[in-house]
Amino acid sequence: MTTVGMLGAGGIATMHIASWLRLGVDVLVHSLEGADELVARHGRGEVVGSLDELLSRSDLVDVCTPTHTHRALVEAAAAAGKDVVCEKPLARTVEDTEAMIEACRRAGVALHPAHVVRFFPEYSVMHDAVARGRLGDLAVQRYDRHGTAPGPGWFRDEGLSGGIVMDLMIHDLDFARWNAGPVASVRAVRSGAEGSGTVAANVVLTHRSGSISSVGGVWSAGPVAFRTRFEVAGTGGLLRHDSADNPVTWTNGGSTPDRDGYAPKVAMGESPYLTELREFLAATRGGPTPRVTAQDGLEAVRIAQAALQSLVVDDAVSLEDAR
Repeated sequence: MTTVGMLGAGGIATMHIASWLRLGVDVLVHSLEGADELVARHGRGEVVGSLDELLSRSDLVDVCTPTHTHRALVEAAAAAGKDVVCEKPLARTVEDTEAMIEACRRAGVALHPAHVVRFFPEYSVMHDAVARGRLGDLAVQRYDRHGTAPGPGWFRDEGLSGGIVMDLMIHDLDFARWNAGPVASVRAVRSGAEGSGTVAANVVLTHRSGSISSVGGVWSAGPVAFRTRFEVAGTGGLLRHDSADNPVTWTNGGSTPDRDGYAPKVAMGESPYLTELREFLAATRGGPTPRVTAQDGLEAVRIAQAALQSLVVDDAVSLEDAR
């Protein structure tokens, strides 16, 4: 039986351990705090006292720790010959991300970035429509993501987490690139100060294809229901979703009459975290390449880092210059 070694016991680790246990693997957990409580809540798993013990007993390592710790832990797992799942963003900087990918390449192990939004059913249905050409030539995409700001600590320290752009909005930056292809330039604006109060940001991507993507994000100072929205428009129609309205993806228009009013039924019964980790686990056992790769994770960090640079220089940043 496969043994997964989980590093970290915070919020995302709760999602991951539940999914790993559903997949029938043995789970070991090591964390500076919270490991006992995490295992107790789920009734299965084993707490181990050190990183070395976890690496020696695991077949696959799942890194669910703060962003600024990812590089050292991924490199340690690679040196131990273990395939790795790593939470997004892969790292705080392009330099660290490239080093992680190179360490895994040299060790001959896989590195799977956990960009879970690619596995959410409404987003998966939307990407399938784009990939199949059902919206024609892609022209404009708009994404919004709005939730309660994380509490004090590393999340709100831009030097550690990358702030709202790198931590929250990277989901949609990745998805916009997945749909419309490579990004030529990035322009970002932000209101509110990272670290306190409500923070809002918007990033506009100009793709090499000429397509435009607008990505918005809000960390609210007060408690709010988490909300996501997207609108994807092409020469053949418009596809939209708003989690505040309903969980079904709707299409208005289409390249053929029978596409008009298309409302696909999405499978809401399975957690996207379970879908994601099942795909990664299958790949480590010789299965197909997952829908998100380490290179995708690197490009997402590159776009987010260029957006942070754009905030500093108050101007558009070319991705080629950023390289």
